[in-house]
Amino acid sequence: MRLSILIPAYNEQDTIRELLARVRAVTLHGFDEREIIVVDDCSTDRTAERLAEEQAGHGDLHILRHAQNQGKGAAVRTALQHATGDIMLIQDADLEYDPRDYPALLQPILERQAQAVYGSRFLGAPRRTMFFWHSVGNQLFTLVANILYDTILSDVETCYKVFTREVADQIQLKSPRWGFDPEITAKILKRGHRIYEVPISYAGREYHEGKKITWRDAIVVVWTLLKYRFVD
Repeated sequence: MRLSILIPAYNEQDTIRELLARVRAVTLHGFDEREIIVVDDCSTDRTAERLAEEQAGHGDLHILRHAQNQGKGAAVRTALQHATGDIMLIQDADLEYDPRDYPALLQPILERQAQAVYGSRFLGAPRRTMFFWHSVGNQLFTLVANILYDTILSDVETCYKVFTREVADQIQLKSPRWGFDPEITAKILKRGHRIYEVPISYAGREYHEGKKITWRDAIVVVWTLLKYRFVD
């Protein structure tokens, strides 16, 4: 079995090499191969240089680059178009999410309990405290998703979304930026796949450390949840 690890990256020169080292350090049972696909979303810092250095020393790394910045959703879409794995795992390029959670994320799929698994920051695992209003916003988005799609998720906006090739082939993603998370959740649920959640650790970073999402993105998230409830 083959695992595709999909990493959208934008201006992550300070974290990308450490993140890749952590990804490679994880021992995975049940997989013959893994591939790491990084999509550089037209970074303006030295992310591309760092990735070139990594690629020179590691044959498992595939690098794609956007000619202009398009957003996380577009970067994930590009990665999916080139992924060859049986299971897809989305990993942010910062260090907020710990690759040591991979075995727990993959277990429900390997045991055929689910075809889609989310890592939840709100199920009791260790975490660095979040911004209060970010937490409130995430709870609001999750509540809206649960009402619209008749589910009981606890963390719609989590980075860790894992799903099978079959699920990936069933959905066509369109949202280029922060609408990606609600869109993929909506389309997975509308196709009858119940999402399995597992607890994950979380080390949220501050804005001066490179955190990018802002309150303006909240409008996009809510609108996207509403939109894909009624259209595809």
